[in-house]
Amino acid sequence: MKTGYTLPSVTFHTRVRDDSIEGPNPFRWEDKTTADYFAGKRVVLFSLPGAFTPTCSTYQLPGFENGFADFAAQGIDEIYCMSVNDSFVMNKWAEGQNLSNVKVIPDGSGEFTRRMGMLVRKDNVGFGLRSWRYAAVVKDGQIEAWFEEPGLSDNHGEDPYGVSSPETVLNWLLEANAEVAA
Repeated sequence: MKTGYTLPSVTFHTRVRDDSIEGPNPFRWEDKTTADYFAGKRVVLFSLPGAFTPTCSTYQLPGFENGFADFAAQGIDEIYCMSVNDSFVMNKWAEGQNLSNVKVIPDGSGEFTRRMGMLVRKDNVGFGLRSWRYAAVVKDGQIEAWFEEPGLSDNHGEDPYGVSSPETVLNWLLEANAEVAA
């Protein structure tokens, strides 16, 4: 994927809280599409190898969560975190991270990630198929800026992190908005 490309159209199978459901599991299935998440908005999408993993849970997700006001000041409507994990895992991770700003998108089957060209094997660490780490600024479903970690490959021995960091994406937004204002 590159700047100017349109995001693939897929359906995500999500679990959403429904207070009309009694009992210990007040959630229902709700299918959401790419358009539901991205149409008519300017968002940051970042994707990572897995929920509950160290870099994702310690740096990337908290950085976007805590920096939300700075992103909003640069014209970002939403920040989405995607992973090739099911909705149960993504919702539990969001709960454990006390998210109030970043929304999670479960790509349980990896279809979106595959169509983005970012699906890689992580068998070397027991993960199976997962997303390569990347971020994007997306306006109305079209990629405005692309931040891909170097070394895209199956069973990569490391987990590169920096190009898709919140700081890198925010700096790009600051520079892009300064150019527009000039």
